[in-house]
Amino acid sequence: MKSNESAEDYLEAILVLKERGYMVRAVDISRHLGYKKSSVSVAMKNLIEKGLVRITSQGFIVLTESGMEIADKIYERHKILSEWFLSLGISEENALKDACRVEHYLSEESFAAIKKHIAECRKE
Repeated sequence: MKSNESAEDYLEAILVLKERGYMVRAVDISRHLGYKKSSVSVAMKNLIEKGLVRITSQGFIVLTESGMEIADKIYERHKILSEWFLSLGISEENALKDACRVEHYLSEESFAAIKKHIAECRKE
């Protein structure tokens, strides 16, 4: 796998598919992300080695506790940033793309400030 960003994208995809009711397989991740199944297989091998996912005896991909922590963090960032960008009048297409890019590089401090700002705006 090339980067933490790539690993985070895979973990987030597994979480999103799980929340949509899927018993996640590599082919589901491949379709969701638009990647070749062979690329997903290599990525899953790396995620297994890092202890972030495991494969059940039925062949389903499951997040480990540490994988879930990372996936939850990235998915929360994605949802909040997407919502914020949309509220600023950014098109849905660009809001989602930009949230996907920014979610990986934003510092904890900046994300906490954005999250706090959004919460305060909701109160108004």
